[in-house]
Order: sequence, then C-alpha cells, then structure tokens
Amino acid sequence: MFGRVKCPVGETERAWLDRSLAWLEAEFGTAPARRAPVLPTAEEFPGTFGGTPEEIRGLVRRFCDRFEVDPERLVVEVEDSEEADAERQLAAAIGATFESRGAAGHFRRDATGRPVVSIDRAQARRPVSLVATIAHELGHVALLDTGRLSWDAPDGEELTDLLTVYFGFGVFNANSVFTRVTDGDRLTRSRLGYLSQEQYGYALARWTLLRGDPSPAWARHLDTNPRGYLRQSLRYLRATS
Repeated sequence: MFGRVKCPVGETERAWLDRSLAWLEAEFGTAPARRAPVLPTAEEFPGTFGGTPEEIRGLVRRFCDRFEVDPERLVVEVEDSEEADAERQLAAAIGATFESRGAAGHFRRDATGRPVVSIDRAQARRPVSLVATIAHELGHVALLDTGRLSWDAPDGEELTDLLTVYFGFGVFNANSVFTRVTDGDRLTRSRLGYLSQEQYGYALARWTLLRGDPSPAWARHLDTNPRGYLRQSLRYLRATS
C-alpha cells in the first residue's frame, strides 16, 4: 500500500559500500567499529581551540591510537594555503561567494620511508572539517603505510573516507561534505571528501547495525541531510534484511 522503502544510494554504490565495509571488517576486525564514536561535544573536545600548528599536531597525534598508527613514527606537517587565502580575500573584497574544492590534507612517505601527514592550517577555521581531514589522512596511513591497500587503487580515496566511518569519525566526515559559512552578505561554501551525503548515510546505517545500535542517540549530531539518509537507510535495511 505504501510502496517499498527506497535505499538512498543506487545498486552499484550499495554493492560497493557493502563489499568495502565487509573488507574493512576482515582487515581490522570488529573492535574499531565497536568503540564509542567520536562526537563534536564539549566532553570530547574540552577547552578552547585556537587553531595553532601545535594544536593541530596535537589533534593528529591524539587520534593516532584510533587508527592504530604509531605517533612516534608519524611526521605531521601543518601548511598554510596561501593561494586559497588569496582567493577567499578577493571574494570577500568584491562581495562574492567563494567555493573551495581543493585538498585539505595530504599523505606521503619521506625519504626515510616514514609516513607524513600534511594538514592545511586554513581548516582550523572549520573545526569539524579539520577533524574530518585529520581522520581521512590517518586513514591513508592505516591503509597505505601498512600495505593493506595499494597506492594506485582506483577507489582508494573513497575507501579511505569509508574507513573514517568504520573507525568512528563518520559524524565529522558526513557533516563536512558541504560546509557553508555566512559572513554578513557573503557566503563561503566548501566541499570535502569523496563520498556523498547519501553514501555516508547508508554507510553509517550499516556501521551502527554492526555495532548492535539500531536507534543511535549519536545521530542527533549529524546535519539534516546525512541524518535523513541514515534514517532512510535504516528503514531500508530493516525492510530488506
């Protein structure tokens, strides 16, 4: 009478997400998924945050344990994105809307083979996006530096975003897909990551069911769209299980 419950992602996307989540579970076990999720709360992030390079490096090292990364082996760089700042200032001067789709972080190995994570300091203006960027780059370390994933994997970036969900950072990364900041009459928009809000919603639904948490209280921390896709995905999975 009321029709089928529709999945928010297409069949091809759904199959990839199901297959990839199963692969992450096989590679890392269920322990990372069963930890409490990291949430944008005062309890999780007490005190003030000024966005200094030292504070950014401290966040990276704080999250290393979550991703099974040795902080003593990791090199953390904080870079200033002068080009993006110049574009932003020009947009502000003419009262225009500024949109950024550039990389907010980078992962590589140095000459000695140590993993290097570089973070754009401009992300400190948007703490949620900063945490999402750190989670993505540490995901690269967990997948690439360990040899679990090849550097030329065609879906490597998408799989790294999915890893942030599996390791408990899904709220941050889903909320950072689209960011809007209003300053007077000016609007700044940015896009981050490689998965869509619909894909994050479905992945979070799969993840929370794996945790045995079918009515997650943490969902209130999601923005409107990803929260809606999470709920739609949960209804779909219940109807088709």
